This record gives sequence, C-alpha cells and structure tokens, in this order.
Amino acid sequence: MTADRTRGLASEGRPVDDVIADLAAKRDDDVRWRDGRTFGLVFDGGPGVHEAAERAAMLYLHENALNTMAFPSLGRIQSEVVGWTADLLHGPDTAAGFLTSGGTESILCGVKAARERGRTERGITAPEMIVAESAHAAFHKAAHLFGITLHKTPVRDGWTADVEAMAEHVNANTVLIVGSAPQYPQGVMDPIPEIAALAASVDANCHVDACMGGFVLPFAEMLGRPVPPWDFRVEGVSSISADIHKLGYAPKGVSVILHRTKELRAHQTFVFDGWLGGFYASPNLQGTRSGVPMAAAWAVMQHLGVDGYQGLTRTVLDNADAMRAGIRAIDGLTVLGDPTYHLLAIAPDPDAADPIDIFAVGDALQRRGWFHDRQSPPDNLHATVSNTNTGVIEEYLAALRDSVDEVRGASTDDRSTGYATLE
Repeated sequence: MTADRTRGLASEGRPVDDVIADLAAKRDDDVRWRDGRTFGLVFDGGPGVHEAAERAAMLYLHENALNTMAFPSLGRIQSEVVGWTADLLHGPDTAAGFLTSGGTESILCGVKAARERGRTERGITAPEMIVAESAHAAFHKAAHLFGITLHKTPVRDGWTADVEAMAEHVNANTVLIVGSAPQYPQGVMDPIPEIAALAASVDANCHVDACMGGFVLPFAEMLGRPVPPWDFRVEGVSSISADIHKLGYAPKGVSVILHRTKELRAHQTFVFDGWLGGFYASPNLQGTRSGVPMAAAWAVMQHLGVDGYQGLTRTVLDNADAMRAGIRAIDGLTVLGDPTYHLLAIAPDPDAADPIDIFAVGDALQRRGWFHDRQSPPDNLHATVSNTNTGVIEEYLAALRDSVDEVRGASTDDRSTGYATLE
C-alpha cells in the first residue's frame, strides 16, 4: 500500500533519482533569486562562494555542534568566525560571542543576556526594554518569550529612532535599549552613540542590531563611504548581532552575536547541573546545532577575505545607488527617508498629481517575475539590494516603469503584508 505523500509517509521507499527529481520540481514556483529578481531572502556571492560553501557543507553534513568536545573542529570554527567578525566590528580584545542560526536567534540571545544581567547585577525582577518602532519584530518576540515589558517609541521624520522619545521610558527597570545599523524597513542608520549613552545612564545594555549591516558597513567604510559611529568603537555598546548569511554571503542560517566582554556573554549562556544526563550548557537557544552553516560560513569568509568583501560591497552600493536614482526618476514614486547603503523602501510620492497604489505596482512587478516584500505603514515595497542584483538593475527599472504605467489610476483590494510562515 502506498500512502498519499501529502498525508502520510509511503510504506515503500523510492529511488534516490526519483526523490530528487520530485524535490527539484517543487521549486518551480519559487522566486527566481538566481536571476537577480528578488530583493532580499537569498544573497548570491557568485560561483566561487557557492563552491566554497557547498564543499564545506558536504564535509560537515552530519556533524553536531551540540558538543564541541566531541567535534573540536566546530569549536575552533566558531571561535575563528566570531573572532574575525569581532575584528571587523572593532571589538576590544575582551570581545566574545557565539554563532547562532540567524538574526532572530542572535537578537533573542542579546535580549536574554540583558535580562539576566539586569537580574543578576541590579536585582531587576520586572525588566523593561525600549525599541524604536523600526526595530526588528524579533525584539517583540524576545520580549514575549522572556517576560519583558517592551516600550515601542516613534521614529523621526527621517525614519531614525527618536532618542528623546526613548528617554521618556527609561527607568530603574530598564535592562536594554536597542538601535539598528541600519534598520530594516527604510534602511537608515539609528543614532547609535546617543542610544548607547542613554542606556549607559541607567547601566542598561545597548544592543545594536546590525544583522543587515554587519557585513556591509565595515567594508563601506573601508571604501570611503561615510559611515556614522555604530560598532564597538561607540562607548556603551554592549552587544551586536551580525548575519553572515545575509551580506556575508554564507548559506542559511548563520549569524554572530557579539558581546563586549566574556562577562557580558556569560549572561547569555544557560547552564544546568541537575539532570541525570550530567552537566548541560547551551550557549544559545538551540541544543543540537548543525555543523553545515558554521563550516560554510568559515569557508566563505576565508574564500572572500577583506578584499573579496570590499569588491562585493562596492558592487552592492553601486547597485543600490543606481536603483534609488532610477526609482526617484519615475513619476509618482519616491524612496522613503535617505538610505545610503543597501536597503530601501519604494513608496508613492505624496506630492504626485496621480496617486500610485504601490501594492498594485508590486503585483504588476511580480507578474513580470520580480519579487518585493510588502511593508506598512505607510504602504511600500522593501528592497535589500545585493550582489545578486548585479547586471539587472536597468532591466528592473524598466519593469518598474512599465508596472507603474500599467496600474496608474488603479488599485488592489489586497492590503496584506507578509514577512512570515503561517502554514
């Protein structure tokens, strides 16, 4: 008897070639990231990066980083990748961290460390944290999971965090204040020195979410692009999250959570010695951890080196500059705020004579094979520009102009936004 594969596992196995053919066919409706037609989700560093990652992944396909005493190579890989990242972010000699599965886990770890430090060092039993409304949703997830009261504050007209609004919520229970470098929705930089100083004023942690910028801003600075202070050179910054699987071009899912000192990092680690299985310690939220993302990240960083990352970053910034200029040249469209790196938000120009329904534009683009995430409020289309989009920016802008012309004066009833998995 062969079961319906959507409802139950078949009793009989199938040949490997048939299984892989079916698996490949499932991708037919996926976004065409290899063609540069997505602005986010997957970041393509090129053939050499693919080869380095894939060969490293095969070496570590079955290894488990749950216990680095059994797999000391994974312990060394983690230490080296964390060290390289700390150096890029100007961490002091005392800086320490761990690898995680992605930006959300890195953020969760940073929030947990702040809560535990507040409890241990300041006796706080009702912890509170402060984030701008532009901060990643993972901070709200962390507050929900860890029992922290979260204060969400408005942004300024240019979409950066309003530090004065944040200051209104600071009190003796504040354990964490968050800044983004850059923030995801509009791609602008928060005023990190002011946020860090506010946190220091009550001995709270300051976490910088650089999941999007951690592997762009250091190289942009090396290339001579102006970059405001944001990393460990800013006094008061206690932790930083940076995703290697974004613009670090490693495969999913690997990120770094860095702390200024090992003492701050210790608040992140869970330790338990009351189990019949013996002593248990977990540096982040996972127990078992695949060695594949860790090894692939190590290989990609070694393959690229600083020079390789500078080259990719130069291309990314050129792509984003061309895209912003092209968008602003289309009647009826604008770019929100003044982003200068690799993220941007496409919105209707409020001063245009004929209003544009930007979600209808997004639908028209998708019919042409181009994918954007929707965001709101206000209604806009998000783009994370990367090396993936090299060589297709002019083609994209032509499709965008055609899409605007197609929907001008029309609208869509679908106002949904999605950054989710709900099935």
